[in-house]
Amino acid sequence: MTINKRRTFAIISHPDAGKTTLTEKLLLYGGAIRLAGSVKSRKAAKHAVSDWMEIEKQRGISVTSSVLQFDYDGYRVNILDTPGHQDFSEDTYRTLMAADSAVMLIDVAKGVEDQTKKLFHVCRQRGIPVFTFVNKLDRYGKSPFELMEEIEQVLGIRAYPMNWPVGIDGSYVGVYNRQQAQVELFAKDGAHGQSVLPSTMGSVSDPAFRDLLGENVHSALCEDIELLDMAGDAFDYDQVAAGELTPMFFGSAMTNFGVRPFLEEFLKLAPAPVARISSEGEIDPASEAFSAFVFKIQANMNPAHRDRLAFIRICSGKFTRGMSVYHAQSGKVIKLAQPQQFLAQERTIIDEAYPGDIIGLFDPGIFGIGDTLCPDGGARFTFQDFPVFPPEQFAKVQPKDTMKRKQFVKGMTQLTQEGAVQVFRQSDFASEAFIIGVVGSLQFEVLEYRLKNEYGVELLMDRLSFSVARWLVGEEKDINSMKSIDSGMMIRDIKDRPVLLLSNEWAIRWVSERNPGVEFLETPPNSTEI
Repeated sequence: MTINKRRTFAIISHPDAGKTTLTEKLLLYGGAIRLAGSVKSRKAAKHAVSDWMEIEKQRGISVTSSVLQFDYDGYRVNILDTPGHQDFSEDTYRTLMAADSAVMLIDVAKGVEDQTKKLFHVCRQRGIPVFTFVNKLDRYGKSPFELMEEIEQVLGIRAYPMNWPVGIDGSYVGVYNRQQAQVELFAKDGAHGQSVLPSTMGSVSDPAFRDLLGENVHSALCEDIELLDMAGDAFDYDQVAAGELTPMFFGSAMTNFGVRPFLEEFLKLAPAPVARISSEGEIDPASEAFSAFVFKIQANMNPAHRDRLAFIRICSGKFTRGMSVYHAQSGKVIKLAQPQQFLAQERTIIDEAYPGDIIGLFDPGIFGIGDTLCPDGGARFTFQDFPVFPPEQFAKVQPKDTMKRKQFVKGMTQLTQEGAVQVFRQSDFASEAFIIGVVGSLQFEVLEYRLKNEYGVELLMDRLSFSVARWLVGEEKDINSMKSIDSGMMIRDIKDRPVLLLSNEWAIRWVSERNPGVEFLETPPNSTEI
């Protein structure tokens, strides 16, 4: 299968727009699973395949990115399912670094929501083409024309409907494919979307379809088609690639309505693996020299083995099992053993992979997020830095049982390497506690849950009143003798860099004015900030 037949994309949305459900249905139509489970059915035995962590099944949300792969109609599909909740933005943003395109999921009733706006702008900054899927057409919502206008006004991008819902006032029975001028009507099977939905296809001018739809629905569809063709611009793929146009699809992931038409059209339009920026210029995916970067680390995906996996995105060349590569961050040549591909936590050992593919590598503790893998003996370079997020909430944590100090330190170290939290130490005395920083409070809950269930450690957690952190750059003597910091806390990050915690931006300005010899940075020195 050629590089041009690979599609690697992330699904982004506001929480509860149906992102994990859509992921599940793409797997269903791709033949990767035989029966779809619903995240909503929390008491049922079936859960969404992409929500593999126990806390995700309990809460009905995604708290970590999943990697899912399948083949469909000659394409190798790599789906990066990301958390929708804003408290896990860091994981989502890092995952977008590995994607070539994004599917933006919008709730038909709610339209463009806050988290969708943030993630869309990250895609725009990174030059990622965005495709739109309007979800939940099994419910009443805004009109398609209203949603088109909202996308243009709120996000500043024009929407081009690739298909159009057939029905009136939210009661939809099918979709009209504008390119093929065909109507596809979906059966109501009562299976609640667990299996592939049967459909009937034909021309909108076919009298049989006029009879099936009824005069009112058929007339409304014809009027909408005429309005779209008269008022809308022609479809331009160059504008999609440039981020000026988003192809728009309609459907319902819950009932499978419109999922297959979306999947087939998306695979035709979505970009193949694109070049990646490195310290040596662009790395062409067609280059024979192997290169990749680590975008995610996950410990304990298999609780029985307590393993740790590094997820890499292949950027160029052919990956072969057991190959040796240069690890740019450590300066060492390493052997890539036990390569795996995924259907969520279900794994398959593989012998080879190609640009665009996502694979997992057994990690003995040498990899970090953003690490670059280069050819052994070839050009040595690093890919562009991953974004760093300033933490906004802080807490002091220590084990309830001091006898479990070793497991506590191991768990905190591994979860820090995953990027689940940022860990600091107080700099003025040797404390048994860590200071942790997070973007959102739900991360505290996940930290407690994972330490207890994966490392057997219960936490004592004291929330701190600070809301801003600044990395301090300057002469050591100036930092050690800083004035007016009594209301703050001086800590050090895992690289032993000094950091000052204070309660608000006003306090930061007050302290910085009184310490002109010290520079105050929102993120660590030499890092990329979102």
